[in-house]
Amino acid sequence: MTSLVDPETVQSFRRDGAAVLRGVFTDWIETLRKGVDRNLAEPSGDVKIYQGKDGAGRFVGDYCNWDRIPEYRDFIFGSKAAEIGRELMGSRTVRLFHEHVLVKEPGADVPTPWHQDQPYYCVDGTDTVSLWIPLDPVPRERTLEFVAGSHRWGKYYRPERFNKTALNENDGLEPVPDIEANRGQYRILGWALEPGDAVAFNYLTLHGAPANRSKVEQRRAFSLRLLGDDVRFARREGIVTSPPFRSVTLAHGAVMDAPEFPLLAG
Repeated sequence: MTSLVDPETVQSFRRDGAAVLRGVFTDWIETLRKGVDRNLAEPSGDVKIYQGKDGAGRFVGDYCNWDRIPEYRDFIFGSKAAEIGRELMGSRTVRLFHEHVLVKEPGADVPTPWHQDQPYYCVDGTDTVSLWIPLDPVPRERTLEFVAGSHRWGKYYRPERFNKTALNENDGLEPVPDIEANRGQYRILGWALEPGDAVAFNYLTLHGAPANRSKVEQRRAFSLRLLGDDVRFARREGIVTSPPFRSVTLAHGAVMDAPEFPLLAG
């Protein structure tokens, strides 16, 4: 089988916890844009909307809509995303975890704070990858950034909402280091991106993004979260997870074999 990801990119992803893939989803951008338009017109009950100061643009996030938005289904089941994820993770199997749409309207002066994704989630394991796909051009000064190698620190940091309030009070986890105030102490990765590019990153990689201070340009992104061989369901009693996955009946430590997490490859 012809490889979809060059060996250098695979190596960068596994070493740094993040890597850029150029032009891999160009043919799917219009489909995803239509899906996001449908999603914004008909958001789920779990949509999160953060309003900028003094009436500035909104930062909108929504997830777990693939089963009701046909454009998302077409991409998830019809694109090469699962095969790309399998090569990056070195996994035999690939399951869908969920999709996540993030829209920063013009003037949305709400940054994405530095965080890891996995402490929010109901999963344990290391075979994970998010494919973050911009649907608009993203200059370097507005792009998603990563702390290289942070997925290997052996840390779970306290999850917060994007407005900086704790997702779970007294969860026993330590706060995220102040990356922004100490940027020189870290190797920070980030790339200017065009629609069709993707950034792949591990769920444990620290990442964040600046506010969208452009008065005219929006920043739409579709992020696909995939699971590999060693991932197991984590039932975190008394802890709010995001997404909540309220209907999942898997036991703690179970393989992610459930209708909510369909098998995409393997």
